[in-house]
Amino acid sequence: MNTPSLDWSLPYASHRSAVMGRNVVSTSQPLAAQAGLRMLLAGGNAVDAAIAAAMALTVVEPTGCGLGSDGFAIVWDGKELHGLNASGRSPAAWTPEYFEKLGGIPETGWNAVTVPGAVSAWVALSKRLGKLPFAQLAQPAIDYARNGFPVSPTIAHLWALGATKLGTQPGFAECFMPEYLGGRVPRAGEVFRSEAHARTLELIAETEGEAFYRGVIAERIAAHSQANGGAMTLADLAAHQADWVGTIHQRFGDSVIHEIPPNGQGIAALMALGMLDAHGIGKHPLDSVETVHASIEAMKLALADLHQYNADIDAMQAVAPQHLLDATYLAGRAQLIDPERAGDPGHGAPRPGGTVYLAAADASGMMVSFIQSNYMGFGSGVVVPGTGISLQNRGHGFNLIPGHANQVAPRKRPSHTIIPAFAMHADGTPQMAFGVMGGPMQSQGHTQMALRVLRYGQNPQAAADAPRWRVTGGKGVAVEPGFDPAVVAALRARGHEVTVEEGNGVFAFGGAQLVLKNGNSYIAGSDPRKDGHAVAY
Repeated sequence: MNTPSLDWSLPYASHRSAVMGRNVVSTSQPLAAQAGLRMLLAGGNAVDAAIAAAMALTVVEPTGCGLGSDGFAIVWDGKELHGLNASGRSPAAWTPEYFEKLGGIPETGWNAVTVPGAVSAWVALSKRLGKLPFAQLAQPAIDYARNGFPVSPTIAHLWALGATKLGTQPGFAECFMPEYLGGRVPRAGEVFRSEAHARTLELIAETEGEAFYRGVIAERIAAHSQANGGAMTLADLAAHQADWVGTIHQRFGDSVIHEIPPNGQGIAALMALGMLDAHGIGKHPLDSVETVHASIEAMKLALADLHQYNADIDAMQAVAPQHLLDATYLAGRAQLIDPERAGDPGHGAPRPGGTVYLAAADASGMMVSFIQSNYMGFGSGVVVPGTGISLQNRGHGFNLIPGHANQVAPRKRPSHTIIPAFAMHADGTPQMAFGVMGGPMQSQGHTQMALRVLRYGQNPQAAADAPRWRVTGGKGVAVEPGFDPAVVAALRARGHEVTVEEGNGVFAFGGAQLVLKNGNSYIAGSDPRKDGHAVAY
């Protein structure tokens, strides 16, 4: 199905052109996009391309992900949609009492680390939906790690910031501030290499991930945890599994938006879009104050519910996802949007009843929406010596509120920020794979991308270029410098406490990749806020 009336103008500061082809890969780092393209040229499919790109990103963009990341995916295989949750669970020893003795759940160190799931995502996707041998998919990443790659500018900047914060964490300096660079981080354009990372990738490739969870790599992870005050054990690693969970969805005009079920935050995007549909969004110009104000208000309502109810889905007993997505409930929440005034909403009462994102698609019709992340940049800062494994800090996503659905507990998934998204046409045909990396910005970014492309018909590159807003709490809203000053003034007149954040938005406003199906080909966009790149043939 062709996308009607697509607007090809590029009205924002970045004038990248959308990339088009019958096979496409869009990532946040050019070398990773090339890794995916190599798999397509070798006869692989979009899943093979996505896995190769994801593996490569652990090497070339360590500021957002690593071998110790978590991962999620939504895949259209040509006939049906699949949803994969490969986020890890907490160690068995984690209880509220465990963290009360520590004075809370830390952001860094071993006591912020849940079992890493990204490797299991690669394996599960390859076994179920891939074409090429798993070991072949790792070859570009192994080559980048062993022989080195020139560090791109945005990543070099983030690397330096990460080292300032995390340089004293166990194993960090050895891996990311190597002796051959004089014990410092690489500068833009300098070649970085990691033989340890290459060897670990080879073991993962040879054993299809078994060594990582139940073999020699797992032994090294567990030993490092025990030696540095962590609770993770071999048994915790061996118990991990990635789960095929399907998707949850929300009608939005002539599209149906799909997200992974909780523990991810994708449900907040679905709730906001459902409220905007009920509110009648689309009557005013895309970048008008009326449209921006309504979008912000819907997002605040959705996030209030997210923070109250979102958790490991097994713990969401009182309020389940279907309650939060109930049409009557969302219509009621939409009525709280005052067209003239900013609100500071609390959660409703429904009745029971640092990240990398990539997209790939191939000529057979397969489309992949994939995300993996260490959470806060380099994550916990912990790197297992001699392995190149940098570990996420997803444990910080739990809370210690008694009785809360997201209270920390043994072998439990925390509420998670990383989310892939997928849009279908109402007739059941695929429309767009998309995502916006960037912590709590992600569900807000999904809402803005869906609004721009699916309701207003912007092309994917223009949607990625457009200045973004971000809800910051209460009536607070941050906007990028490219926002129309007249709209900023009008938002303030409605009571929004608007802050214009300087800089390129790498940290706070996320990075988007989008692949839109257009007949028998695709249209891809990649975010100018990062070193992103879309390739096609």
